[in-house]
Formats: sequence, C-alpha cells, structure tokens
Amino acid sequence: MGIFDKTPTEIHIKTVMLGYCFAGKTSLLARFIHNRFYKTEATIGAAFVSKKIEALGKRVTLNIWDTAGSERYQSMTKMYYRGARAAILCYDLTERTSFDKIRYWVGELQENEQHCRIYLCGTKKDLIDNDTRTRAVPQNEAGIIAQDLRTEHFETSSLTGENVEAVFQRIGEDYVRNMHSYPENQPKQEDDTQQAFHIGKSEEKGTTSSCALGSCFKR
Repeated sequence: MGIFDKTPTEIHIKTVMLGYCFAGKTSLLARFIHNRFYKTEATIGAAFVSKKIEALGKRVTLNIWDTAGSERYQSMTKMYYRGARAAILCYDLTERTSFDKIRYWVGELQENEQHCRIYLCGTKKDLIDNDTRTRAVPQNEAGIIAQDLRTEHFETSSLTGENVEAVFQRIGEDYVRNMHSYPENQPKQEDDTQQAFHIGKSEEKGTTSSCALGSCFKR
C-alpha cells in the first residue's frame, strides 16, 4: 500500500432522500432497512438510519437522511445536503405533481453540493402493475431527465421490494468505483499538515440506530 493510498477499510456514504410529500421515500427506506412494507405517516423534519452493505468487495455503510417533503420544511432540508455523496430523488409514478417537483430538487442539489450524485427513483410500481392506467409519468420522460443527469432511473415498489435493493447497491458501487475523485479521499498536501489538527469533518457516525428530529432544472 502506497503512502498516499487513502482507501479506508470501511467506507461511509452520506445519502439523502428527497421528494414530494407522500412520494414514498420513507416506505422505500423501510423496505431497504427492515425488508418490510410499512404504511407510514409524513416525515417531520428528518429521520436518520444506517445500513452496512458490500459493494465491489468493499465494506460500505450508507448513512441515510430521510427528509420531509412538505414545503414548510424545505429550508431545513438544505442543511442535510452538505457532505452528501448520493441523493435519491423519489417521485410517485401515479402522481404527476411529485414528478414535476423533481426539477426543483435537482436545482437545489446542484446549487448546494456539487459532489452529490443524483439517482432518480419512481415509487409505487405495484399500482401500475395492477392497472397500467394509473401511470402518470411515462417511463421515457423520466429516462430523459436521468440521461441529462448522467445517472440511473429506477422504478421501484416498496410493497413487493422490486428494485429497492438495486437503488442502494448502485449507490455503493458508484461511490467505490469513483471514490478517489471525492475531496475527502484526496491525499493531503504537506502545507495542510498543521491545519489537519484544527479541521474536523461534519459527517455522521456510522451507527445502526434510527432517530426522528422534530424539527440543471431549478424553477
């Protein structure tokens, strides 16, 4: 191992979940963490959970902030962008309004955290599978935005679990594959040696507990 090889034995990735209220963010996260389907209430403020996965042979901990989609919490949500390396933008496949809001979240992320990779996630696919007439967002339209962002588009079901693991697994793999391009993994210069004693990271610790807190395209 070279002196400047900063590859950690365990990797922590701050991830934020964004989207319109009742777009299915919390249910998606519950399926990933607990492998169960929950009908959930609207998130107040934000909730934090973490889960360990393996990606490309590396141990990865996803530290995930599930943010409230209500407009009255949007100013608070910005505090969770800092240091995020992945953002899952959720929209309801059966609700056009939730998809239209995606452009707002993209603009917010691009303005506040340039090192955050975006993943587009349509939820409630089981409703479409049961009745194709309920689809409000054409797959090719979402695909165009994903192509513009140079990212992946997933259609998921928290009820059945379809594609849920795939979203989070892709986050881990993308980060590991490109980890040396992120500032936290860059080798420190000699001039930074003395400053290193005074600068601390603001990343969350990799715990497995969860807690609730009370409290491009930008239009």
